[in-house]
Amino acid sequence: MIRVLLVDDHEMVRLGLSAYLASQPDIEVVGEASSGDEGVRLALQHKPDVITMDLVMDGMNGIEATRLITEKMKDAKIIVLTSFIDDDKVYPVLEAGALSYLLKTSKAQEIADAIRQAAKGEPVLATKVTGKMLNRFRNAGPKLHDSLTERELEILKLIATGQSNQELADTLFITVKTVKSHLTNIFSKLEVEDRTQAAIYAHRNGLVE
Repeated sequence: MIRVLLVDDHEMVRLGLSAYLASQPDIEVVGEASSGDEGVRLALQHKPDVITMDLVMDGMNGIEATRLITEKMKDAKIIVLTSFIDDDKVYPVLEAGALSYLLKTSKAQEIADAIRQAAKGEPVLATKVTGKMLNRFRNAGPKLHDSLTERELEILKLIATGQSNQELADTLFITVKTVKSHLTNIFSKLEVEDRTQAAIYAHRNGLVE
């Protein structure tokens, strides 16, 4: 029997989910909490196999409750069940130790199946969350400007402010010939043709304000 704790500040959500799970022969709801604080207390008291966790609640939110529970119960298996899919909620709660992330628009059977998966330590992520994670992974990859030296990066930022070769030389106390040599390396590493494209690259990648 999989013992489950429900944490959600909406009574109707708890009642509906509890009623459905009660019809499942392998799942038992051992407690219901209407706040993050109560969720932490009941989790430590009942030691459930799986916890469903709302995120936005009065007082302690689901992210902090998840963090506290996983700190005290290393094997806690928490399924986030929320209406929100914002970056400031998805990533922090997963980093806090949540195993799965589902939306409240999920079908009751999908939630029950996710509980069974969680009990086995297998995560389940809503399709939209999976997409976010993949995009974040792609964006976290190496950037072309990572190969620039400290001096080249400095020059790139100055290019983006519109400085000419002579102004660059005066600012950095180097010769125009040295500036041109740096520019050649910068253009090659960034795979651009000229200083205009280099400036556009710098702005697009947040290298200048």
